[in-house]
Amino acid sequence: MSQPLDPEMFTGCSHTASPFRIGGKWTAQIIRCLEPGPRRFSELEIPLRSITPKVLTETLRAMERDALITRTVHVDAPAPAPVSYELTPLGRTLLAPMAACCAWAAEHLPTLLDARDAHGPAGSPVVDAGVDPRHAQS
Repeated sequence: MSQPLDPEMFTGCSHTASPFRIGGKWTAQIIRCLEPGPRRFSELEIPLRSITPKVLTETLRAMERDALITRTVHVDAPAPAPVSYELTPLGRTLLAPMAACCAWAAEHLPTLLDARDAHGPAGSPVVDAGVDPRHAQS
């Protein structure tokens, strides 16, 4: 295995703030964790500390089904046999578009978040500051 994953690698990079999602909510972050090479489940849990084991398992299975990762059971190791996950060549094709998305977000995320704040909570209508909401037309 390569260097340990940084437990803080996603600090300040919230999945809820990101304007881009590849696959499910956690897929892009798992791809980033697997970018340097194969990882075991327990290694992935470190930087993805807010994901439940159930959701991590479901996401890894979906990514394997979509041919983005491979799952390898190391049968030559003592029981229980360790399992590792690795990006496939198809999964690696997502690294360049993800890097472009990260660069875009680094430049534009403050503006995007300001726009979200100005819009109000998700699902609530925008209220014109000059109009009394009790008399606004729907």
